[in-house]
Amino acid sequence: MNAHVRPADPKKLIKGATGDWEVVIGMEIHAQVTSNAKLFSGASTAFGAEPNEHVSLVDAAMPGMLPVINAECIRQAVRTGLGLNAQINNRSVFDRKNYFYPDLPQGYQISQYKSPIVGEGEIVVDLSPTEQITVGIERLHLEQDAGKSIHDQHPTMSFVDLNRSGVALMEIVSKPDLRSAEEARAYVTKLRTIMRYLGTCDGDMEKGNLRADVNVSVRKPGAELGTRCEIKNVNSIRFIGQAVEVEARRQIGIIEDGGKIDQETRLYDPGKGETRSMRSKEEAHDYRYFPDPDLLPLEFDDAFVAELKSVLPELPDAKKARFIAEYGLSPYDAAVLVAEREQADYFEAVAKGRDGKAAANWVINELFGRLNKEGQDVGSSPVSASQLGGLVELIGEGVISGRIAKDLFEILWSEGGDPRTIVEARGMKQVTDTGAIEKAVDELIAANPDKVEQVKAKPTMLGWFVGQAMKASGGKANPQALNEILKAKLGIE
Repeated sequence: MNAHVRPADPKKLIKGATGDWEVVIGMEIHAQVTSNAKLFSGASTAFGAEPNEHVSLVDAAMPGMLPVINAECIRQAVRTGLGLNAQINNRSVFDRKNYFYPDLPQGYQISQYKSPIVGEGEIVVDLSPTEQITVGIERLHLEQDAGKSIHDQHPTMSFVDLNRSGVALMEIVSKPDLRSAEEARAYVTKLRTIMRYLGTCDGDMEKGNLRADVNVSVRKPGAELGTRCEIKNVNSIRFIGQAVEVEARRQIGIIEDGGKIDQETRLYDPGKGETRSMRSKEEAHDYRYFPDPDLLPLEFDDAFVAELKSVLPELPDAKKARFIAEYGLSPYDAAVLVAEREQADYFEAVAKGRDGKAAANWVINELFGRLNKEGQDVGSSPVSASQLGGLVELIGEGVISGRIAKDLFEILWSEGGDPRTIVEARGMKQVTDTGAIEKAVDELIAANPDKVEQVKAKPTMLGWFVGQAMKASGGKANPQALNEILKAKLGIE
C-alpha cells in the first residue's frame, strides 16, 4: 500500500467550520553536497569567503567554457541514494532548465529531469518511541545552485555574489506521504541525520546548506488530493512546521468561504506568521527542459555502486536496533543517542565493557543535560568519554554511590583528571565496611527513641533514618548495606 493512501488519522486532522480536514504534505529538500569543488568546475565550495572569491570562468558562464563533472559529487549522490534504500540508476541525463534570473549567469540551470541519478526509495521516520511512518522518496537528482542577489547594500542597485553559483545540490523529492506539521519536521530531521551519518551533506540550515520547499494541500478525509501550493526555501525545521500549519489553515479558510486554491509558489514570513504569494507556479514545460548538449549521459556500472555500498557507515536505524539489542536500551534512549553520529560514538566509548543502561543514563541525563544548559555539544564536552566511562565503572564496582558520582562528575566537568585517582586522593570511596555503618546506625537509634517507635508503626519512616545515616557518613555509606542494617536493627521486614 502506498503511504499517501493511508487511512486518515483522527489525531492529525484539522478542525474547520465545515468539519475535519486532512493536510497532505510533500517535500523537496535541496541539500548541498559535501565536496571541496563545485559540480562542474574546480572552484572552492568553502563558506564565508568574500563575495565572488570562489568563481571560475565556468561558474560565471564565460563564452566557450565547458562543464566537467565532479566525480566526488556523483559518489556522494549514490551514497545518499543507498542510505535512502533507493533505486540507483546506472544511466542518468543532465538537462538544462531554462529561466532568467540575475544570479543565474548562464540563463539556465544544469539539473536532471526525466532521468535522475537516484529513483524511488523510502525512509522510516520515528514520531515517538511507539509511532513510526514510512515516507516514500520519489527521486534524488543532482543540480547546480544559483548565486545570491543582495539587495541591502545600495539604495538603488542590487549586487550579485556568485560564490554559490555551480555548487552541487541534491534535490530529494518525497512522495505526498506526510500528514502533519509534526511529521514534516520529523521527516526533515531524519533525512538530515542520515546525510550527516553518510557525510554527504552537513545539514547546516543557517548557512543555507539544507533548504526545504514544502508542498501543502488540504482535503476532506478520503477525498482526492487538493490543489497544492509550494512554500519556497524554508530554512529551519521549526519554520517548516509553522509554515505547514499556517498554509493549511489559509487554504481551509479559502475553501470554506467558497473560494478555490490557486496553484502557486509562496514564501513563509516567520515574523508575521503568514505565507504570501510569490508567483504563479511554473509547470515543467515553462522551463523548456532539454538534455544539456555539453554533457554526455552519466553512466556507471554495478561494481561502482557495490564498492560504495561496501564502505557505508552503520546508519541510524541499524545503530538504534543494535543499541537496543546489545546494551539493553529502551527505544527512546537509543533514539536520543543515535540522533547524531558523534553522540552515538561518545556513548559507545562510555559503554564498552560496562553497564550499557547506566552508561546511557549518565550520557543522556547528566552529560547532555549539562551540555544543553551550557549551550555546548558533545564535540566540545569538558568530560571525555573515557572519563565518564571511568565514573560508570566506579559505580558498577561499588566503589562510589550514585550520590558521590554526581560530585565526581562536577569535579571532572570543572577540573578534569582521572576519576579513580580523584576518588582515591579525595577520600570519596563509599563506606562498605559494615562495622562502620553499624556504629553510625546504633548512634542514630540511641539518639532518636521516639522515631524508632514511629518507624515500627509506619515502616515508610525508614527513609528518614536512611537520610540521617547518609548525612552522618557524608554521603559515603553504601545505600544497600545501610538499608539492610537499618531494617535488621529496627526489626522491619
